[in-house]
Order: sequence, then C-alpha cells, then structure tokens
Amino acid sequence: MCLFEMGFEEKAIKLQVKEEKACERKKICLHAFTDLTYVAPIVFLYLLKECYVHGNLKATKKFRALQQAVHQVLCNSPQPGPATFVAYCLYILPIFGSYCEGFSHLIVSAFHRFLKTAATTGDSLEAKIIAVRLFLDIIEGSIDHDERIAVKILEVFDIKLTDIEKVASQSKAKNDRRFHNVKAFLEQYIFGFIESESYMTAVNLLEHFSIRQSGESFLVKMIEKKQFRAAEKWATFMGKPMLSMLVQEYVDRNKLKSAYLIVKKNNLQQEFPVVHHKYKESALKKLAEKACWDVAEAKANGDRQLVEYLVYLAMEAGYLEKVDELCNRYSLEDFPKAQEHEAIFLQHCFLNLNELGVEDIIWVDELNGLGKATCHIEGSKVVGLDCEWKPNYVKGSKPNKVSIMQIASDKKVFILDLMNLYNDVPDVLDNCLTHILRSPRILKLGYNFHCDVKQLAQSYGDLECFKCYNMLLDIQNMFKDPRGGLSGLAEKILGAGLNKTRRNSNWEQRPLSQNQLEYAALDAAVLIQIFYRVCDHSHTADALDGHNKIEWKSYIVSHMDNPRKSRKECRLRKEPEPEVKDNEA
Repeated sequence: MCLFEMGFEEKAIKLQVKEEKACERKKICLHAFTDLTYVAPIVFLYLLKECYVHGNLKATKKFRALQQAVHQVLCNSPQPGPATFVAYCLYILPIFGSYCEGFSHLIVSAFHRFLKTAATTGDSLEAKIIAVRLFLDIIEGSIDHDERIAVKILEVFDIKLTDIEKVASQSKAKNDRRFHNVKAFLEQYIFGFIESESYMTAVNLLEHFSIRQSGESFLVKMIEKKQFRAAEKWATFMGKPMLSMLVQEYVDRNKLKSAYLIVKKNNLQQEFPVVHHKYKESALKKLAEKACWDVAEAKANGDRQLVEYLVYLAMEAGYLEKVDELCNRYSLEDFPKAQEHEAIFLQHCFLNLNELGVEDIIWVDELNGLGKATCHIEGSKVVGLDCEWKPNYVKGSKPNKVSIMQIASDKKVFILDLMNLYNDVPDVLDNCLTHILRSPRILKLGYNFHCDVKQLAQSYGDLECFKCYNMLLDIQNMFKDPRGGLSGLAEKILGAGLNKTRRNSNWEQRPLSQNQLEYAALDAAVLIQIFYRVCDHSHTADALDGHNKIEWKSYIVSHMDNPRKSRKECRLRKEPEPEVKDNEA
C-alpha cells in the first residue's frame, strides 16, 4: 500500500545531498496531519524520524516544531485513541536506536500538552494497562528505555501502585515470584537508583508511589553529593521535620541563601528566626568583598543591625571614610569610632604610594594643567595607564561615562578629570591624548586595558584619541592565568597587593576624597613597578611562570587607523621601541 492511500500528501523538501560532488534533489512524503484513522504507530514514527533527519533547522527548533506537529496529530483521530496511540509509540520507539530517547521525550511532552486541553481521551483505561506493562518491561530490562522516560510514563498516564498490582496479578498466575509483593519489588528497583546515585530519579519514584521509608541518612547523602534539587524535593515531600533538617544542614554548610529560600517558601520563620538575618549578612559581605558598597547599603534597607554589620565590614576593609559616612547617615552615635578599629586594618599588608616611589599626585581639570601634564608625560619613556568610572547597578543599562584617566610616570601620577576637560576644552584634550597614546617613543602600560579603551571610546565617541594607540603593553597578557586581578599580580611580583575597597565608589563626585585619589594613583603607578621588576628579573623564576626572563617586547601591540592593516591588535614591528633596557630599574 502506498503512502498516499494511507492519508499522506506530498510536500516537497529540497535536500542537498552530495554524491560524487553532485547535488541531487530528493522529495520526502510527509503526512498532512489531517487523518490518522489508518496510520499505524510504526509508520507515524518512521515519518517523524524522516522529518527530523532531513529538516534544515537547528535541533532545538526542530524539536519544538515536531512537538507541535505531534500535538496536532493527537487531535486527528489516532486509533484506537490518542492515549493508546502514544503508549504503542513508546513501546515501539526502542527499535529506533539513538532516536529513541529524544523522540520519547518529544511524544510524552506533546501528549502532556494534549491532556491539558482535551476533556477526555476516551481510551485512558486501555492506555493505562499498556503503559503499566511498558513500565514493568522497562524495569525488568526487556524494553530499553531511559530511566527518566520510565518516570514520565508513570506521571503522564497517572499510574498508581494499585494499577501496577492489578496488571502484575496476571504475572502471578504464571508463577512470577517477583510480583508477589509489588511494593517491595518497586522499592528494590528504586534502591538501585539510590546506589547508583541517580537521586532525582529515585526521589521522583518515591514521591510518585508515596514511599516514605528512607530518612535522614538519605537526605544527608544527597547533600554530600551536591544533589540539592533532589534533596529539596525529597524534604518537601516528607514534610516539615525533614525540611527543618534540610535547613539546618544548609546552615551548617554555610549555604545561607538556600536555607533562607526554604524557610521563606515553607513558612519556617518561627523555627529559624536567625536564618534570614544570617543570609542578609552573608549577602552584604559578598557585596563588600566586590566593593559594591552602595548596593550593600541599599540591601540593608535601613535595618540598624545590618547597617552596623556593614560598618564593621567597612572597618575590616580599611574603608574608614565609608565608616564615618554610614555612622553619620544613620546616627550611629554609640557605635565605636573608625579610628579605634584602624589597627584591625593595619594587619592587612597593602601597597602604598611611598613604597612605589610616587612623590606627587596631580589633579588636572583645566587647560594649563593639561598642558603641563602632557609635557611631563611626553618626556617619559614608560607610563602606566588606568581609568575609573562610576558603577551602574541597573541591569541592562549602559555604563556611565569614564570619569577620570590616570597616567603615571616614575615619580608623578596625573589624574585627568575627563568629564570637565571634555566639557571645557575637548579639542585640546583630544590633541594632548592623541600625542601621548600614539607616540612611538612612550611605552604605555595597562592591565586589561583594551576594555578601558573600549569604554573610553564609547564615552567620548567624537574624540579621535581613543580610536588608535601605539606602543601599548598589557601587563595581563604577560602572565598565564593571572589570579586575583591586578592586586593578585602585585602581590605575586611585589610582595603585597592593592586595597580594592574603593574601586566601585562614586568617581563622579567632586572633589574626590584623598583616599580615592590615592587608590586611583596606585592602580597606574603599580604597573610601572611590576614592569621594572619583571624586566630586572630579580623575582623568583616561579613567580614569572617558570621563566627566568619574560620577553616583554613581544607583547607590545598597536592599533593604528590604517586601512591597509587589520583593525585588530597587531604586533609592533616597524615602529621604534623606547629606550628601556632589560636591566633598567
């Protein structure tokens, strides 16, 4: 019997098939999804496979399209009924080999959607019997289906323990002792999943059959194996005592967010009054470690206890002006003064400007200062570059404009107020920075500076100075897998890191605080000292990634506006190099 006689109509799909360098166009007969009265499940599955194999969409889109198609099919009179048709399809699918698992999920999910809209299938009783037999054949091993499909079959056909016992009674007549106690047989089957650490499957089955024999040890085992979703589902099924046990396990393991969410979801505030506060403190600490002080303050939401904890974190980080700011804003008169806790901060060893040999920090926000800064920088052989901008915590919004740019020489650090200079003397600013950034005589040092350049170009798009650069050496690229950012690299090479507590402060406020100025100056000045130490190769070979000496010249890059060259960063070849010797310190 041909396909057209079984209710199929022809749809042409053009396929490019390479056979001996020639393309052949083929046609596949696809079902019109209008009448399944005389279509057997095996034929339907074969055509479904052909649709998938020869479709030209990506796998995910093909899956969704075919899922919709199967859903429509179930509304078009499959015989002897939609539920039975699906059950037979699931019985047959293992013969399709590698397509079995994916198509099983596809058909089950389509059937699940169908059941949401259909008043009744009319064949649910017959389909359930077939589904139970299929499930028993799966757990016996005579039908090869994935364990997750077995669970889905139980769910979508609403198979209960009594349904299995009824069908299994037919096997008892044949003296099959395995089914004399169906519940015990299922428990043994589920225990196999527990032993193989397939915890989610085990939990799904235990919950489906309302088996509550496993207890605390099972919960702890799942947590130890980091199967948290399974543990939470199991505890929810078991009830309040198990949920309380899970919360305590999370608290003991410092998983405070997970504990807090369970307490909130299951109304356990009375049993765990401290969890909420501990979670909030943990969240504040993480934000403080990222220097997101404004966000941390917003999260505290005026809660005095949380604000005091935030003050303590600021003290611990050495952010003493933040301590005074919070104490003044929230009238914390009884709170110990910041100076009394300064000793705590002094226990941390961070670099300072004196150790780096910096003699002066110069703020540049007007024409004369910009000219003097440019003259000094153009007389330098090596400079360090960095920039700062106010963080923007609104998700999806654009970053704020770059506020300042730091340029450090051996003894001085110039901090350019880009926002004011751009407003007052944009042409002069553009000319001065063009001379500096494109000079072949000045080696410019940065750390992950291509991101800064991108931000500068976005902030000041009409300036030409940030579109090209010459003689740039990104210190980050000289080390494999640098950990801890610039501070971590400084600690590795110079023996002490940088205090990064102010990196996310308000860089648009004027005037900047002295601590902000020192922070900004350090980020640029430390690059020069790291460079000199690497060139001098007086540090240990281990700190230099196993090399006695890093050939830093090979890492110099430039990005010049030349149509004949690639727009990407390229290695410098013809431009003259600065007169910096490897042993110059």
